[in-house]
Amino acid sequence: MEPTIIFLNGDIHTMDEENPVVEAVAVHGNRIISVGSTADVRGLAGPETDVVDLKGGTVIPGMTDAHVHFTSYALVARRVDLDGAATLEEALKRVGERAARARRGDWIIGRGWNKNLWEGGGFPSKGDLDRVARDNPVALNSKGGHVTWVNSAALRLAGITRDTPQPHGGEIERDPETGEPTGILKEKAQALMTEILPEPEIEEITEATLEAIRDFQGMGITAVSDSEGTVPFMVFQNLLNEGGLGLRISMMFPAENLDAAIKFGVQSGFGNDTLRIVTLKLFTDGALGPQTAAMLEGYEDDSENRGILRLTEEELAELVYRATSHGIGVAVHCIGDRANRVILDVFEENKRRVGAVGSVRYRVEHAQHLTEEDVGRFGRLGVIASMQPIHIALDMDVADRFVGRRARWAYPFRTLLDTGAVLAFGSDAPVVSFNPFLGIYTAVTRKRSPDYPPGGWYPEERITVEEAVRAYTVGGAYATGQEDMRGTISPGKLADMVVLSKNIFEIPEDEIRDVEVEITIFDGEIVYKR
Repeated sequence: MEPTIIFLNGDIHTMDEENPVVEAVAVHGNRIISVGSTADVRGLAGPETDVVDLKGGTVIPGMTDAHVHFTSYALVARRVDLDGAATLEEALKRVGERAARARRGDWIIGRGWNKNLWEGGGFPSKGDLDRVARDNPVALNSKGGHVTWVNSAALRLAGITRDTPQPHGGEIERDPETGEPTGILKEKAQALMTEILPEPEIEEITEATLEAIRDFQGMGITAVSDSEGTVPFMVFQNLLNEGGLGLRISMMFPAENLDAAIKFGVQSGFGNDTLRIVTLKLFTDGALGPQTAAMLEGYEDDSENRGILRLTEEELAELVYRATSHGIGVAVHCIGDRANRVILDVFEENKRRVGAVGSVRYRVEHAQHLTEEDVGRFGRLGVIASMQPIHIALDMDVADRFVGRRARWAYPFRTLLDTGAVLAFGSDAPVVSFNPFLGIYTAVTRKRSPDYPPGGWYPEERITVEEAVRAYTVGGAYATGQEDMRGTISPGKLADMVVLSKNIFEIPEDEIRDVEVEITIFDGEIVYKR
């Protein structure tokens, strides 16, 4: 079989343990047909074969972002961006500038605020927003996405008053003296607002999605696990039908769609090698930043607060059973050590109850704060730890502040690997950057920057560069049930590869952050070139 394209003279790290480093790759169509020496692969070329000289460049498999909110990232530029606002007044200034350009009554929607950066670290209020946007309803999602900050106009439109009952799995924060809502909606209470927010038009989402796909290709990411809903899935299908996505999308669908999936007989893996359904997505708790992550012990500054369980153990068990017994895998958001213990208990009992069903995979999304007793259960139970190493840079100071000594078992990459767990790395974009090289750097050094913290944050949980790259490649493919078709540069697998600007396996650790992508190959075609 004559190759359509060959890549020669490379330093190609295949992530295939049987053939870890080769010089050349031959591709026919969208599949790898041979790997080996430059001389051997060159001999396969025919008169129509394209030849790419890698000139010694380092190549790895196309990377997977195992946890991303793709449409949310795509639409960020079209919303008020509060990321990095170092003070409350800076955040309000950005909102006020948007309000000054808006028509009276138009919604102002944004995201990215982080109260932990602000003096005092307390939650803002509706009154703060009323000062800068009295004539417009405002809804602003927090950096982690687990709290929405709104103004008085938005509360009126949503019908949220002092008499509105607290929703199950959420909290309408209230003034302790008056009982009036403060403008802070936590966890499932956010639904009271999101259900009335104006939806962006399909055309806007499509345009933004195409731009975002190019962004991800430029970072060497050729596949993502996306955890959004019906409209993004429709946009992905439209793009696929119109000529291709340029990115492999594995969809995690929300609990409200489980009945429909079961009724239609949908199982994990339904779709093709570009767009497929992989798991049900559930939420056990909130996040560390707003102190809604479910913890076994109270937070350091509030011993009575142990976070929020969005679903009870019984509710989780029923949903997990219904999904897995019908051949649908499950991915469950768990930040706090209590949330992780609850879901591991549910998974363990469910595996006894259901057994092995098809290609069902069990995933914990984030697996952020664990206990020493629970770390080893991931490997023992065959539960994938879908984690975002770059979150360490965001959370290390917050974790030390709010959970103290318990932070020792936050992001325990080394121990998880040593006890047999599969790691699948991602970003959680737009919460943080989806730059995988920042993720690799953080997993390897456990630092925010070369000088901080000295020696790394709990450095005993550092992993090697190869292990981190494997989590972005082999682990990401395994988490979606696609380990037989991608994740390594091996004959028979999809031709997704990345050429790097530096040899990430040999450069000093502090230079990993500066690695760039020279070329991205997707489906056997060059889709990005720097």
